[in-house]
Amino acid sequence: MFRRATPDLASVKACVGCHEGKQVGDMLGAVSVQIPMDVPTVQLQRNLTNVYLGILAVGVLMMGLLYVLIAKLVVQPMKGLELMAAQAREGDLTVRTQVLSHDEIGRASESFNAMFDKVSEVIQSVKNAVSGITTGTSEINAGTSDLAERTSAQAGALEETSASMEEMTSTIKQNADNAKQANQLAVAAREVAEKGGTVTDKAVEAMSEINKSSKKIADIINVIDEIAFQTNLLALNAAVEAARAGEQGRGFAVVASEVRNLAQRSATAAKEIKALINESVQKVGDG
Repeated sequence: MFRRATPDLASVKACVGCHEGKQVGDMLGAVSVQIPMDVPTVQLQRNLTNVYLGILAVGVLMMGLLYVLIAKLVVQPMKGLELMAAQAREGDLTVRTQVLSHDEIGRASESFNAMFDKVSEVIQSVKNAVSGITTGTSEINAGTSDLAERTSAQAGALEETSASMEEMTSTIKQNADNAKQANQLAVAAREVAEKGGTVTDKAVEAMSEINKSSKKIADIINVIDEIAFQTNLLALNAAVEAARAGEQGRGFAVVASEVRNLAQRSATAAKEIKALINESVQKVGDG
């Protein structure tokens, strides 16, 4: 039985006017309230049980949403980058990763795609330059062989000396043009090499973006661990309250135990995701 009594004091002079012989501050009466405690206690336990159930349900829902969000926005793009780096290591530069977001991971994926595009362009330019140099060298060799043949033919006929000299002059001019073309091809090859240095700088910048993204991913994983820890505590408290409720809380104790197991599995899954992300970042760095 809960009982509470509150005194009624004369707080102003108007109260004293109605009660003769009383002064301001004297007690004029009292209000007493008695409440049975058996029924409210059961209702309070039920209310607490409902509150704990609601908190646990919200925690489990949030953890599920975070797990799906991390798997879609973090793990899947990282696997794409890992596959991209692995195929690039094998010499395949045609693969491109899918950009699923516009955050650090998305920008890193875009940087990787742009880097691979630029590398492919540079490699193609180098191939074209090498092909041009090879063609120019072949033309120079052909011109040199022709010059030797013409010089040898001049020894057989003095009458053809003038014509042979003109032909030799033409051949020398052609060789000079070929040498000029070879020089231009060499300059183009040097420009291609300089562009390759720019691509390397972009690759380093992309790696830096991935490192920043990995730090933010680690922060998200820490949040998941914290939520799992708090959910585990809530499940433990709910189990204690269910034990106090006796027979009425037995079913809720089973639910609290299952929620606690789910929280532990979520924490384990978060650690596995973190390990997978670290492994993916390491493979991308090695690639």
